[in-house]
Amino acid sequence: MIIMKNSNKRKILRFPSPIFLGIGQMAATIMILYISKLNKIIHFPDFDKKIPVKLFPLPLLYVGNHISGLSSTSKLSLPMFTVLRKFTIPLTLLLETIILGKQYSLNIIVSVFTIVLGAFIAAGSDLAFNLEGYIFVFLNDIFTAANGVYTKQKMDPKELGKYGVLFYNACFMIIPTLVISVSTGDLRQATEFSEWKNVLFIIQFLLSCFLGFLLMYSTVLCSYYNSALTTAVVGAIKNVSIAYIGMLVGGDYIFSVLNFVGLNICMAGGLRYSCLTLSGQLSPKQPADEENTPLDLKS
Repeated sequence: MIIMKNSNKRKILRFPSPIFLGIGQMAATIMILYISKLNKIIHFPDFDKKIPVKLFPLPLLYVGNHISGLSSTSKLSLPMFTVLRKFTIPLTLLLETIILGKQYSLNIIVSVFTIVLGAFIAAGSDLAFNLEGYIFVFLNDIFTAANGVYTKQKMDPKELGKYGVLFYNACFMIIPTLVISVSTGDLRQATEFSEWKNVLFIIQFLLSCFLGFLLMYSTVLCSYYNSALTTAVVGAIKNVSIAYIGMLVGGDYIFSVLNFVGLNICMAGGLRYSCLTLSGQLSPKQPADEENTPLDLKS
């Protein structure tokens, strides 16, 4: 729903500034979490000089992810970009093994590579080679995987917690992202956009900012209670689901047998992973949600 809403706003109203929209979503995240903290709905640490050290390297990974993502999309076709982005999943598996010391069964590993295989088949008719594009998208995969794994690591309730990671990451990144928006001309396009006097557009823009916060929060929540790998697989299933929806509504999907077979293999791998996870092969230990526990109960 969130993706379709953002897509609808950008297609129908032709909003030209995705980076500015991202800044709006960061601002919404900061305001919502800060107000919730003031009203004692949630808890995360107050700012001190140790916070940047605890958060590192998430801000750098965010910048790298953002820049490499923008660079790769402009140099590759959408099918090829989609295929190469699926390598985020095995990279996440590898980094979780190295950084977090997690161990996965052979069945899980096979289901992960089934998703990648399905993506290759789905885009089999458009595997054009572009070295520069390949480099940027693989960098994007590495940054995305590392960001997911380190986010999982930093969400320890004894450290920043999930709300602290969301809040301080948005605080540290909103200024650099604004600089990127200014330097790329994105901010100028946003300020010159003709629909700012349109009440409907303003409502949709604010709704997109709020939905962007919900997307970031749900992603962090998924990693908090599961794993970074599960979050990456859910993202792949989401993309395939969007393609299925596009077959029925929107008119964007162009049918081909190869693409349809590949999408189904992707979905099969994702569902197999989900079944294995739910049946307890990963046996994740869910952390206690200390951040939502009233302070008087903690003492």
